[in-house]
Amino acid sequence: MTPSDASGNRWSDLDRPPLNTPALRRGLLRPDGLWTSLDVAVRTGSTNSDLVAAAASGAAKEGAVLVAEEQSAGRGRLDRTWSAPPRSGLFFSVLLTPGPGVPVELWGWLPLLAGVATATALSRAAGVDTALKWPNDLLVTVDGAERKAGGILAERAGDSVVVGIGLNVSLRADELPVPTAGSLALAGAHTVDRDPLLRAVLRSLEEWYGEWRRAGGDPGACRLQEAYAAGCATLGRTVRAELPGGRELVGEAVAVDGDGRLVLATGDGVRQPVGAGDIVHLRPALSEE
Repeated sequence: MTPSDASGNRWSDLDRPPLNTPALRRGLLRPDGLWTSLDVAVRTGSTNSDLVAAAASGAAKEGAVLVAEEQSAGRGRLDRTWSAPPRSGLFFSVLLTPGPGVPVELWGWLPLLAGVATATALSRAAGVDTALKWPNDLLVTVDGAERKAGGILAERAGDSVVVGIGLNVSLRADELPVPTAGSLALAGAHTVDRDPLLRAVLRSLEEWYGEWRRAGGDPGACRLQEAYAAGCATLGRTVRAELPGGRELVGEAVAVDGDGRLVLATGDGVRQPVGAGDIVHLRPALSEE
């Protein structure tokens, strides 16, 4: 991991200045707050991998935040890679320890919670409506089409969970890794200044996590389940679930249950919960267009 004060070409792109680490620490680290440390690396392989390793060695505790200006081996679900030009996005991981007050079986709500927190923050701070694709994609609208602008990856680290968030902020059309990708800039964001955007996301995450933990992880009691459903672009659509083992299931996404699973209503009238897999939003039938 390259330290944030290393020499190099940090100012090579004046439209993408480096994050202001001292200012971020002043604004986010409080004695009574969730965030206990914040470090910014110029370049690293994966903030998730680094923070998992730090947690395993005892070098990081709950509330640790690790941000990278550039990731060379960023990871998403299903071992997909995530890459972007330096300082063009927000790539960071946080260490959370729900504790004995939250049953382990409810920890699966953490990536969904992070999605709600991020979408809420971006709506306020960037003026961009961000939708959630189950379970952990962040969608924005570019030229009338849904585009993936970010993703979330949660990994167990002993008695803690590392939640990683990757978000395309200032990527231009010619920099997109795939045609279906998007960014806040392409979605018409009011700002692409990453400092206030990161502060907004972390404050929103702190608020939602606090409510969830005070409710003992109950997603209904803290209104997390309701908020996720309200912002989920997957619900109400016909989707194809690509399941482990090469199986597929097609149906209408009708709910997110208390365990965070997506419930599909299939053509034979069965309601099938999906806990893992890849979800593809299908076009409406011709008769519905």
